[in-house]
Amino acid sequence: MKTLSIYLMAGRDAPVLAEAAVAGGADLLEIGFPFSDPLADGPVIRLAGERALAAGMRTRACLECVAEIRSRVDVPLIPMTYAAILEAYGPGRFVADSRAAGATSLIVADLMVEALPELRRVQLVAPTTPTDRIRLAAERTDGWLYLVTVTGTTGARGALSTRLPDLVRRARTVTEVPLLAGFGIATPEQAAEAAALADGIVVGSRALEVADDAGPLGLRDYVASLREAIDSEAAPAGTGGRLVRARLPSEAD
Repeated sequence: MKTLSIYLMAGRDAPVLAEAAVAGGADLLEIGFPFSDPLADGPVIRLAGERALAAGMRTRACLECVAEIRSRVDVPLIPMTYAAILEAYGPGRFVADSRAAGATSLIVADLMVEALPELRRVQLVAPTTPTDRIRLAAERTDGWLYLVTVTGTTGARGALSTRLPDLVRRARTVTEVPLLAGFGIATPEQAAEAAALADGIVVGSRALEVADDAGPLGLRDYVASLREAIDSEAAPAGTGGRLVRARLPSEAD
């Protein structure tokens, strides 16, 4: 079985959408913390973030949202945020409060692998990342490695990035940690193609669009279509199987 991660933006509707995503077959949920200058995000996630900020979703409110989601679902929850939010809140305080809310790990989209080495988190690598830095990221990642399939921002594409196969190949030469591919995956066909290469996929922008257009039931059915697509792929020669639950480590880890 391949791992299916769904990205949702923290907000009033996130808990019920989280339930729907898990009902559709999501193994893991990334919860976006809105930021005013999200460099990695395309128009869909930017708009979702702007709406969340306008509704008052600051860090404390986002953590409360994570706690509410945790009370409803039993899959790993991973806040996805930016370094400026982490710095403003305080890394140690953020880790402690995230753990208390039920988070199991952390993604900081714009934090270089060398920064805050004591803060274990899911690391991201891209097609432009040199192989030696992929090795370093894999050594320092928490549970799995996030493969960014494109060199641009998040958002649906017409086709899966042609650079993903080489990125997966290079990653597999230096690590055995699970590899999840994200950015630019929107359709079941793209999900199956990516899952044939990696150990799982991450879907964000299209999930937000479906939730906005069709609500929780539409999201459940969309996630179910992704689940069916990636389950049709045999496990690759890497780790195979779904991810084990990652933990959000303390700064002392």
